[in-house]
Formats: sequence, C-alpha cells, structure tokens
Amino acid sequence: MVKHQPEKNRFVWVEDNLESVLEYDVTGTSVDFTRTYVPNELRGRKIAETLVYAGLEWARSNEYQLSASCWYVDRFIKRTAK
Repeated sequence: MVKHQPEKNRFVWVEDNLESVLEYDVTGTSVDFTRTYVPNELRGRKIAETLVYAGLEWARSNEYQLSASCWYVDRFIKRTAK
C-alpha cells in the first residue's frame, strides 16, 4: 500500500521491512519526480508503477506542473500526455 510522506517529499511502499520509494522536489507550482527505487526482492511486482501513479495523481490534483529527473517517471508523464 502506498503512503505519502510529504515531510520527506516521497511516496513509500513498505513490505517485509523493505522500502520502495518515489521521491520528489517541489518548487513553487512545479514538482520534479527525482527518483524511484524498489529493492531487488520486490521487483517485478509493479510497485514502482503503483508509486508513480499515486505521485502523478497527487501532483495533478494539486495542479503542479510536472517534470521528472527520473527516467522511469518521465516515461509515464510522456505516455499520459498524449
């Protein structure tokens, strides 16, 4: 389950004491998604995808301008912009 931790600028998924994260920076009305990480033990289960969808939903609902330093998030932004 995805939890938003705005005090740490991230979305997190914790399972088996392992953290998967989507990190971001906010500047004014813009948000830059900077990093996704899923431990090897949890990969292949669409956790990163779930984190990105949660982050993008949050950003869009708050009317942030979107950007992504993280290639993985950038791919989602480009796909949904069409």
